Amino acid sequence: MPDVLLLLLGLAALVGGAELLVRGGSKVAAGLGIAPIIIGVTVVSIGTSAPELAVGIEAATSGNGSLAVGNIAGTNVVNLLLILGLSAALRPLEMHAQTLRLDLPVMVASAALVLLLAWDGTISRLDGAILVVLALVYTLVIVRIARRERPFVTEEYDREYATPEDKPETPVRFAWHGALLLVGIVVVVLGADMLVDGASGIARARGISEAVIGLTIVAIGTSAPELVTTVVSTIRGDRDIAVGNLLGSSVFNLLLILGVTATVPAGGIGVERTLVTVDLPVMLAVAVLCVPVFMSGRRVSRGEGLGFVGLYAAYLTYLLVARV
Repeated sequence: MPDVLLLLLGLAALVGGAELLVRGGSKVAAGLGIAPIIIGVTVVSIGTSAPELAVGIEAATSGNGSLAVGNIAGTNVVNLLLILGLSAALRPLEMHAQTLRLDLPVMVASAALVLLLAWDGTISRLDGAILVVLALVYTLVIVRIARRERPFVTEEYDREYATPEDKPETPVRFAWHGALLLVGIVVVVLGADMLVDGASGIARARGISEAVIGLTIVAIGTSAPELVTTVVSTIRGDRDIAVGNLLGSSVFNLLLILGVTATVPAGGIGVERTLVTVDLPVMLAVAVLCVPVFMSGRRVSRGEGLGFVGLYAAYLTYLLVARV
């Protein structure tokens, strides 16, 4: 199949899949009596991180651990600067209490931990196992929060709908919305795969280096599910899913995806020195930058969103100019 056609089909699948994912995710959250941000941080985040996992495992098994680590670092920078920035530029982002108390600190700590583990040039199997365990602990904490908040979310949801017939959490409707969520995740992941294949093929045909492809096209391509999901969530007004998806995806990329990837080869995965001295520190700096921005007024304004996009443009320019 021609690369251009693959790219266009991937974009179409991403848009359609994201619509299904957001629509189903918000209704499933309501039907379960949990906050939509919980769905965004868990199911939606893990689902949209599937392309990173596929790229990571393939890179690890082929002995190219730096591609796996570079993809994670690049993807998180894309998530926080480009995608979150675009979302805030469309409509200012209000910060949920869970975001400030749990997701933001965990994201910063995870970025710092990955940089520390990779400092010696290798992320071992033991390091990977530690990251996976931390991902499981993070997930259990989220589930515990969801259980504690369920009565309050259910009460608020009950007030929103006038009669029982209006509620979409009847068994048939709940099953339908659950199916929409799962189908949306599958379509988004397949769309991302087609998009990356098509874009990479076009780049190679024009003589662009593999390193630049990995740091730019692959990172942006595997972030495409988060981009489309977040933009659709923003337009539809499901802001909690938008923010939860971005932060949750960034955490799971570092802990779960990178952790699983590092456990695949017997000797772990090697990390190039440039990644340790430049790209991973940039990723950590971006995570730290989110702290004052998120805490100031508990929102990300349009101006701050545009500033994030500008910072990503500067980083991308550096990659294209200095790393070709």
